[in-house]
Amino acid sequence: MREIIRYEQVDISYYEKRVVQDISFALQPGEILGIAGESGSGKSTVLRAAMGLLGRGGVVTRGDIWYGDKDLPDLSGKELRALCGSGIAMIFQSAGNSFCPIRTVRAQLWEMMQAHGGKDAAEFEEQAQDILAKFGFANPRRILDSYPFELSGGMQQRVGVAAAMLLQPKLLLADEPTSALDVTVQKQVIEEMLLARKLFGTSILLVTHNIGVIRAMADKILIMKDGSCVEYGNTHEVMAKPQSAYTKKLLAAVPCLRR
Repeated sequence: MREIIRYEQVDISYYEKRVVQDISFALQPGEILGIAGESGSGKSTVLRAAMGLLGRGGVVTRGDIWYGDKDLPDLSGKELRALCGSGIAMIFQSAGNSFCPIRTVRAQLWEMMQAHGGKDAAEFEEQAQDILAKFGFANPRRILDSYPFELSGGMQQRVGVAAAMLLQPKLLLADEPTSALDVTVQKQVIEEMLLARKLFGTSILLVTHNIGVIRAMADKILIMKDGSCVEYGNTHEVMAKPQSAYTKKLLAAVPCLRR
């Protein structure tokens, strides 16, 4: 089975200082990979490199990131924009910051749809309401009519997941999508991402510091420290029998309830 995305010995630098080194992994269709590690370990940098979102001074200095037959770091900005949305979508830590506050949700989803070939207004309206309904919104029309600031932080994040799935991408990149939410909304966002896989067969590359989220969602786990991979494998096996001393320390630090 051909991988959806494959990292091969990837190094990433900012202003010629290497911050990520020798990262390799592959993601199969419908598979979820969770990348965990302490703050500053480089996990978000690994994720953002796929979308060309490293910012000023950030560059992939070695290795390849393959999406099908396309090496993502070699694509032009125009080629990446064409791929984003329909092939690869992304959810950020705060979806509310990704929306324009002075335009309705409908206007912003319509703009995204038009940027990728588009449909007429009636088809768009049907598809937009349908995707919101699939993700548990009881009144999709009201959500589309709303401005982002009229929605709670949790609602914004859930709309962000639904919006990312509007064009049914093959790969969903999620950068700390639950870290700013209370536990009830975290559960809803996790359920929405799992629903995206169930409905569309979407693969998910998830970055989080929350081991519990990875335990609930991910088929595989990659543990990072100081820009390097210290452990990579099946989530259940790594959780049950970690091999790296750092992984053991990380798992031991996870709070648990005792009688």
